[in-house]
Amino acid sequence: MPVPWSRRSFLHLTGTTALLLLAALPQAGAAHAAGAARGAGDAYDALRATWRAALLGGGFDPAAAPFAEKLALLGTQAAAFRATMDAAPGWLWPDLPLSASSSITAGYTRLGTMTQAYAQPGTGLTGDPALAAAVRTGLDHLHARAYNPSRSPFGNWWDFQIGAPQALLDISTLLHDQLPAARLAAYLAAVDRFVPDSCVGSYTGTSTGANRVDLCRSIALRGILGKDPAKVALARDALSPVFPVVTTGDGFYADGSFVQHTYLSYTGSYGLVLLGGLAGLLSLLDGSPWAVTDPGRQTVFDSVAKSFAPFLYNGLMMDAVSGRSTSRGNPRSNAYGLQGGDHGRGHGALASLALLGTAASAAENQYWRGLVKGWIQRDYYSPVLSDTDLSVAALARLKAVRDDGSVVAIAEPTGHRLFPSMDRAVHRRPGWAASISMASKRMGLYETGNGENLRGWHAGAGMLQWWGDTHGNGQYTDGFWPTVDPYRLPGTTVSRTPLADAEGGAWGLPRPDANWVGGATDGEYAAVGQYVRGLSSTLYAKKSWFCLADAIVCLAGSVRSTDGAAVETVIENRNLGAAGTQALTVNGAAQPTAPGWSATLTGTRWAHIAGHGGYVFPGGATVKALRQERTGSWRDINTGGTTDPITRRYLTLWFDHGTDPVAAHCAHILMPGATAARAAARAADTGWLTVLANDNQQQGVEVGSLGVTAVNFWFAGTVGGLTADQPACVLVREHGDGTATLCVSDPMRMRTGLTVTWHRPVASVLSKPATVTSARTGSALVLAFGDLTGLAGATQRIRVALN
Repeated sequence: MPVPWSRRSFLHLTGTTALLLLAALPQAGAAHAAGAARGAGDAYDALRATWRAALLGGGFDPAAAPFAEKLALLGTQAAAFRATMDAAPGWLWPDLPLSASSSITAGYTRLGTMTQAYAQPGTGLTGDPALAAAVRTGLDHLHARAYNPSRSPFGNWWDFQIGAPQALLDISTLLHDQLPAARLAAYLAAVDRFVPDSCVGSYTGTSTGANRVDLCRSIALRGILGKDPAKVALARDALSPVFPVVTTGDGFYADGSFVQHTYLSYTGSYGLVLLGGLAGLLSLLDGSPWAVTDPGRQTVFDSVAKSFAPFLYNGLMMDAVSGRSTSRGNPRSNAYGLQGGDHGRGHGALASLALLGTAASAAENQYWRGLVKGWIQRDYYSPVLSDTDLSVAALARLKAVRDDGSVVAIAEPTGHRLFPSMDRAVHRRPGWAASISMASKRMGLYETGNGENLRGWHAGAGMLQWWGDTHGNGQYTDGFWPTVDPYRLPGTTVSRTPLADAEGGAWGLPRPDANWVGGATDGEYAAVGQYVRGLSSTLYAKKSWFCLADAIVCLAGSVRSTDGAAVETVIENRNLGAAGTQALTVNGAAQPTAPGWSATLTGTRWAHIAGHGGYVFPGGATVKALRQERTGSWRDINTGGTTDPITRRYLTLWFDHGTDPVAAHCAHILMPGATAARAAARAADTGWLTVLANDNQQQGVEVGSLGVTAVNFWFAGTVGGLTADQPACVLVREHGDGTATLCVSDPMRMRTGLTVTWHRPVASVLSKPATVTSARTGSALVLAFGDLTGLAGATQRIRVALN
């Protein structure tokens, strides 16, 4: 049977993206070295030499950590691939039948590993002529049987236009001097067949965003190896459509969102491919006749702070923006396993950022190196320099950053970031960070495709993930996705109506019929809301998250369904690891720790999971609790994964709304990292939080000690001294210094006029957007907003002085 080869598995095995290999170039000397080489020969030879140096790395001791282990592993892998290579009409390796397009990519990738082992020092196969001969034999076989101008593409287009040609071109760079001109010309003719100029002729279809950058890389390297100036120029110029900030479709948005496949948040997967690809091409071509000078490239540099850094925490890349890649664990086509997961994606991002700096300003480069150094230092769960999935070059680049005494590590920032263009929110506080994943008509509930992410159904139904600064960083890395109950993702409100694998269709098709999704923020606190509609379900709910100083207040209201199935709001579903027995304390009483225990906990005022955090239930609540061992495999959620069983223990807390609820509601306070004493104290302080509303019309809270009043107006109305004449999100924060900030947004993006009244005496309006008019009365401030449809859900902030 054909063995699927995920494009992201390929990218990870080749160093997250092969362009990360440029990370071996000396920090300040890359352009100068390339320029010197160009002076000695023609520009093509110089670029090829630069790319070769990038692929191999340099300036490292092959006998020292972390390189010795990586190089030894590379040699072991190459030896195994050479031993099992068995050229036949239908395959190059028996487990990679050439009737599957993914096997073509996988075949070239294995040959690439063998080539690296030949060219790198310290592999045990360095300079082995028999290994080089085996690579050439393999190249000829794949060319004759699968990848040549007389063949037509089949299967996944990506294998023919990106996966296979990139690996082939890298091998051709490294073995260039051993390839007769006619043989190289034949290989390049195959690339011309499958990656014609027309593939970047229009910015549409599969030629947008990260895919466009990948295509440009194939064309650029083909031009360099074939000494074709038109090809290199085409690759450079075809990057320009990637740069502009977009308002629809794929690309970067003004709010920092990155979208791929039109309807999916993909900063942590396709976004990383785009980042790594652009970093490589910008660095490679810098100083050459084809340098990328389009001023639009600043969008990429700006995206580091706006788009990528908010989702990086302690070296990991949050799942909320990683789509199908969360289902990629150990692919059955790779006997050596993958680190993968959020930390693996994060490490690739760090390598890309370190590389991008070589093409940016000195100030940008220094700042990014400070970010990278901080993330390297803080990734205690999965040390970055121990990640052997990274290329030798990427490891060299990251080690250089770590060891650079002139670089000051930058701490994790605090604050709140809303990404309304992709229905995501990130809340960062001292000691922890959290993400919220939502869905709407604009953004899919989840993505499945290529047999991946088969059970990610409810990820966009309000999944709330969080990490501590020194704890919980392996929560979603350690076998979480293949073992978690997919109907009980933390934070979600869902119907337990059984769903089929890939329910709703592939490539972002499952999008709920809901517009009110978004929020308002002052940059530190936020009100976030989601009108939830179930996947293949009648489920209907209103959900709100009020993100505050040390907690997130979570409300679910108007929960209803007629599915004939149970409906639940999941408070928490904590992965305790393979043998975890972390204590659960409820109202001060320790609960049993054995797997299989379950209980209905009435009158619950607070709960605490040792080593994780606290949960407070205003007014008391009935909470269901369960400890269980769950066993699954990566194959369960990804047809390219192994069947190896994985067992993890979970501690789950949830509200049971019953079967076919009519107007159920619930509330709790999440306190990441809190001790039991802090959780108990918060529960005892009954005046800390007032729930102003939690129904179909509005949801709102007041926290007097923080000066916060926040309301999600699903419909017009008055709540807690705030009135809105249209659906809106309103956050008011009194600062304690005689001033306050009102934050207002239109999550539906439909309001051509909106009036918000704060029933509070105001002395003056200190600042406001020009499009907002204000009127003060003796007891209220009336704010009239103009057309909000073009603001894409962005927050409007008004600063006032109080009487």
